[in-house]
Amino acid sequence: MSNWSSTQRHVAFASFASWSLDAFDFFILVFVLSDLAKNFHNSISDVAVTIMLTLAVRPIGALIFGRLAEKFGRRPILMSNIILFSVFELLSAWSPSFEAFMAFRILYGIAMGGIWGVASALAMETIPSKSRGFMSGLFQAGYPAGYLLASIIFGLFYTHVGWRGMFVIGALPILMLPYIYFKVPESPVWLANQVVKERVSIIGTIKDNWRVCGFMVLLMTCFNFFSHGSQDLYPTFLKVQHGFDAHTVSIIAICYNISAIFGGIFFGSLSERIGRKKAIMIAALLALPVIPLWAFSTGSVSIGIGAFLMQFMVQGAWGVVPTYLNELVPANVRAILPSFVYQMGNLLASVNATIQTHIASAHDGHYSLAMAIVVGTVALLIAILVSRGKETRGVSMTADGVKVSA
Repeated sequence: MSNWSSTQRHVAFASFASWSLDAFDFFILVFVLSDLAKNFHNSISDVAVTIMLTLAVRPIGALIFGRLAEKFGRRPILMSNIILFSVFELLSAWSPSFEAFMAFRILYGIAMGGIWGVASALAMETIPSKSRGFMSGLFQAGYPAGYLLASIIFGLFYTHVGWRGMFVIGALPILMLPYIYFKVPESPVWLANQVVKERVSIIGTIKDNWRVCGFMVLLMTCFNFFSHGSQDLYPTFLKVQHGFDAHTVSIIAICYNISAIFGGIFFGSLSERIGRKKAIMIAALLALPVIPLWAFSTGSVSIGIGAFLMQFMVQGAWGVVPTYLNELVPANVRAILPSFVYQMGNLLASVNATIQTHIASAHDGHYSLAMAIVVGTVALLIAILVSRGKETRGVSMTADGVKVSA
């Protein structure tokens, strides 16, 4: 980062923080599933449907906000996105019924769906080309950073504010707006594209690139099963299957999210040296030997070590994704197409929590078996799919014929 300008640093921080705070708001839910089930007189499986719904509607947000970002710019749409997901998070706290809670989570999911594509496009189009691997890892590390923040807030405040108070705290990302307004400029690539007034049809782009789009959707489906399959029910697994208290759950979650942050940055940076494909494959395959320790060990220390190693690999593979997807698509659909395929993968993987809770219910509450089956399967699939994909390290991020000033 020593060769970055102050503007590029501001953009990098704003993109990272936006994705982190979005993830923070999402992961608050996974810590209070059992509380919501008790409050609304439902089973954990029923409440877990809200996770599925949140993920399922994210492609809608990707299309809406991605298209707006192509038309009006990355910066104003990013700010609008933050306002919306913060408001819907706050409304979740005041849900009078389970039906109202589900409705607010659906609206939150739409708002959440736009953040990744808009923020990643802004970052990748602004930072130096040789830093894309590092920025990719740093940006994607915002996801476990948000999980980490939720873990800390849960450990510190849950016993004092309860589940409703946790969602009230989740509205704080709105405080990011002044920083973005005063410190973050528009993407230079987007500005350059406005000069040439080039307009691209998203439907036409998908038709022209249907093979790579199909590949990205399938890959993102596996990736989302990989992350959500290893994260979403882990706090429930620790509380219900092992009977750990909130403090212990928080400590374990803090540790594995710190590891996830380092994993994303490490493999993202590594991809700049050995290529995107090799970095993803190595991380995915190294997750396999960690499964027995992560899912089937006993005692908080051994489980904590397993979780630490697992998330280093899971988010390590994910750390390459932002730059990989952005490098695969044309410059003038970068705010919408990578986000859309990513969120389509989320849609297809949104059944993860429901599948895992049903497998656990059918095996005497053994969440460990459900998580191991999902994570082991998709780790192999990711390695196989990526091995057949295109290497993108070093490709140009600007449209042909468009010059971008440094």
